[in-house]
Formats: sequence, C-alpha cells, structure tokens
Amino acid sequence: MTRTETTTVTADDGVRLWASRSGRGTPLVLCHGGPGLWDMFDDVAGMLDSRATVVRWDQRGGGRSEPCAGPWTIDRFVADLDAVRRHFALERPVLLGHSWGASLALHYALAHPDRLAALGYVSGTGIGPDTDWHPDYRENLLARLGENPQHLARWRELPGESRERAVLQWSAEFVDRDRAVEHAERMADPWFAINSPCNKALNAEAKQTAGSPALYAACQDLDLPVLIVDGGRDIRPRSAVDSLERALPRVRRVTLPDAGHLPWVEDAVGFRDAVMTATP
Repeated sequence: MTRTETTTVTADDGVRLWASRSGRGTPLVLCHGGPGLWDMFDDVAGMLDSRATVVRWDQRGGGRSEPCAGPWTIDRFVADLDAVRRHFALERPVLLGHSWGASLALHYALAHPDRLAALGYVSGTGIGPDTDWHPDYRENLLARLGENPQHLARWRELPGESRERAVLQWSAEFVDRDRAVEHAERMADPWFAINSPCNKALNAEAKQTAGSPALYAACQDLDLPVLIVDGGRDIRPRSAVDSLERALPRVRRVTLPDAGHLPWVEDAVGFRDAVMTATP
C-alpha cells in the first residue's frame, strides 16, 4: 500500500472528523457501515490504491472522530460527508458506501448528484420498507450463530456494546464458517466504543423514510451511474435491493455468489474487478 496521510476535517458546526488519504488516481471516497461504527476499509484501500486516490473517514461520534452529542440525522451526516469532500478538494469523486454507508452514500448522491462522478452501493438493503429485509435478516443471523450453540448462547448473554458480542455477531456475516471469527476479529481491530445513540437514531430515521414515494421518485430522477455490488450469501436478503435497482435509471448490478456481507473479504478479485469499472 502507498503512504497513508491522516488528517482532521472540521465540519461546519465545528465537530472534528478523522479522515485519511492514500493511493493515486481517480478520487474515491469510502463510507463505512454502522451507524455508530468506524472505518474498516483497510483491505479495500489496499486493493484499490494503485488506481485510485482513496479517502476514508470515521463518521460523526465514532471511531477516531471527536466524541460529540450529535445531531444524529441523515442530513447532518450528508453535510459531514460534503465537508470531507471539500477538505480534500475533490470536485467529482466516485462515492462508495457499504451497508449503512451505502444508504448514506445514496442520500448524498440524491442531495448532490452534480458533485459525484459515480456511486457504488455495496451490501445495502434497498429503498423499500424495513419489512422487506429485517425479519429475514434476524432469522438468518440467529441461524448462522446457532450453527455453534455456544456462540449463540454467549452472544445472547453479553451486553449489547461489548467487543466480544460484536465479534460474535459480525462472524455471522461470513460464508466461510471456519474463518468467520478470524475475519470478525479483524473488523474489531482496532476497537472503539460503538455509538449506540447514533445507531438507534439513524436507524429510526431510515425506517421512517424507507418505502416512501418521495424516496422512490428521487431515485428515479437520479442522473448518475450507479454500481450495486452484492454478496450473494449475505444474511440480508438481496431481493430487498431490487427496489433500488428498479428505480435507478443508470444502474449496473454485480453479485458475487460466494461472498457474504463484506464481499471484498471473501471474493477480493471479483470485488476489485467490479469496483474498478466505477473508478476508471
């Protein structure tokens, strides 16, 4: 990997955000999942930094960014993302988001399509109502954890914000069960406190907006190339993303059949090849 430069981005309300830049080439901004987590895109930056200038950041109140009391709203996080873009003087970068970060990236694209060259939407859950995916996700999560009854029992007894519980839960995201805990441990290194108030507030707002006619209409009007990347064995049903694919006028979708929720971990070559089409 090329040299990584870390810096502080100051949002318009004075909150300080951790950010980094590495590589050279097409500007590419990465939005991590959560909400309430931190950047875990080391591997992605490493596989792309020969072709892209990769910018990463820890979202408000999480990871290496300044602790703060919010506000925890999609509009606020969109404004923070724009502060990151402006800090690095990126005129029209490619924006790629994963999981919750895919939703954040989509909302940024809907608000500022003229400020982007393309959008990457990885392992998201579409724009339909929460019922399109969350009940099946919960069932699949318990089934994966239940493959090891000791893991499931331990997960149930641990406090919600503990590192051990997070590792056990994240292990369910991987298809390769022999290496699942190893992969999840990597996600948790380094470990920062999970921002539970942020998580609850943003998930509640996302539930209210999902499935709304206004969101469908905005996606139908989005004049921007969009790449959707799915892991075919994600425990969140991929059919939930059909709603977004149908709405977008300029969309391409790639499914990596043997990967889970973090497709770059279990199909690095397929993921890199897919993303490279959005970062010429």
